[in-house]
Amino acid sequence: MSIASLKDAVQYVRGVGPRRGEALARLGLREVWEVLWHAPRHYFDRSALAPLGSLVPGREVTVRGCLRRVALERTPRGFTLVKAWLQDETGSVLAVWFNQAYLVKVLRAGQCLYATGRVHLGSGTLELRVAEFEVEEGQQVLGAGRIVPVYPAGAGLSQKVLRQVASQVLETYADQWPEVLSPALRRQHGWPGSGAAFRALHFPESHDHLRRARERLAYEELVLWQWALLHRRERQRRLRPVGREQAGGDALVGELLARLPFTLTAAQRRVVEEIVGDLRAPSPMNRLLQGDVGSGKTVVAAIAAARTVGNGLQVAFMAPTEILAQQHFDTLSRLLQGLPLRVELLTGRTGAAARRSLGQAAAAGEIDILVGTHALIQDTVRFARLGLVVIDEQHRFGVRQRSLLVQKGEVCPDTLVMSATPIPRTLAMCLFGDMDVSVLDELPPGRRPVRTYVVRPEMRRRVWAFLRQEVARGRQAYIVCPLVEESEAQDLQAATALWQSLAGGVFADLRLGLLHGRLKAAEKAAAVEAFRRGETDILVTTTVVEVGVDVPNATVMVV
Repeated sequence: MSIASLKDAVQYVRGVGPRRGEALARLGLREVWEVLWHAPRHYFDRSALAPLGSLVPGREVTVRGCLRRVALERTPRGFTLVKAWLQDETGSVLAVWFNQAYLVKVLRAGQCLYATGRVHLGSGTLELRVAEFEVEEGQQVLGAGRIVPVYPAGAGLSQKVLRQVASQVLETYADQWPEVLSPALRRQHGWPGSGAAFRALHFPESHDHLRRARERLAYEELVLWQWALLHRRERQRRLRPVGREQAGGDALVGELLARLPFTLTAAQRRVVEEIVGDLRAPSPMNRLLQGDVGSGKTVVAAIAAARTVGNGLQVAFMAPTEILAQQHFDTLSRLLQGLPLRVELLTGRTGAAARRSLGQAAAAGEIDILVGTHALIQDTVRFARLGLVVIDEQHRFGVRQRSLLVQKGEVCPDTLVMSATPIPRTLAMCLFGDMDVSVLDELPPGRRPVRTYVVRPEMRRRVWAFLRQEVARGRQAYIVCPLVEESEAQDLQAATALWQSLAGGVFADLRLGLLHGRLKAAEKAAAVEAFRRGETDILVTTTVVEVGVDVPNATVMVV
């Protein structure tokens, strides 16, 4: 006789079999332990049974009664009705099943059953239109007279079948789950043991019983997740390829810090120390630098780049758009001005001759920091000693694109990715241990927190008045639209239409610019530069600016 195991296939559970096993597998339930953790999505409280003599029209009730006179009827429209009188000691009701003619062969007079449905007033009598029922035949009733689980379903499996499978699994396997939490912790919170918690999760005796079980299992799931994460992180560290130990570079970093016109925040200093620790280690850095717009991520990246150059290595700095690449090039050039290093820019706008020249210079080790877009991953771009890869707004790049850039180093380079908004893919990379995380949780002095308002469409005039007020104070503003041109399929404000409307109407006396992804590269650059120089009061744009345009004088963004 084989010993039951939590790894047993579900199809071998009593009452399942191969066909139901395949259907359960489509729900992700292949082994019995997965059934234990297949939590109901909600519950019906059918613990209170309504006496048949107390029923009133319009209420949804669960009742218990014995069948009398089961009959099949057909309506003039071709529907089938199975009707039977349900009776208890308080009265009776006519139970009705729609289009389930087979029930005539299943139901028989004298059977007692539980039924749930809505009460209606029929032709002079009360009818219970049955939505779910369960015959009482000496076995445990799972769908009535208790708090009833409702599972995530599909694959042709009814709730009744899922409850039966869960009941069988609980009976055989619930107490085999190993106890993870200590008795002292369980006593402190009033939590049940693991087997009792699984039984209460699926078939609770009370709402308090369910609450304590869910708390305990949620806590256990978090503990198991943390253990698995720590194990994965340790494994990732052991398997990381050998990189370069960047032990030097202090002198160049010292020169950079001395030239900064501001003092680093405590958060920036903390993050720089974390990055320096990674750079000095023999295994390559793989770190996410997360921080709000204006928190100083680029300065931190510049310090990491300076340290890398100080170790005789090169830096590749990739951004998703030409606008952002140009912005980073300008910022790095300004921050590193006067230091003995060379910063260059490579984008899709770079001419063929200049592209070849930059590629040759990078391959010869003559360029210290090469900033660019996807152009950096082209085969023609080579580095002599690539030591650090910086990727801004990393979620805008695919895994292969990032990998191609990292592979340009003869030795696996350190990698620093930056993001103001850690979207799900970035979060997943962090949670699964692929990245270490540094957070800039402090804004530089003088930076005021951003205030966000939700404004109803009928208040648009007040919004335009507020923008005019800011422009009168010498400030600038963005208006961001989701589309470039009007679309019949989507009722969204188009940038071109809004720009035309505002420029010829409420803001006819102001300087309005237009920026979207369909403009030619030169036109986009001109629009951004005009806004940056203050030659445009309001920039009407699409989400091409989602990665940020560094214009400190712009104080308002209307989306």
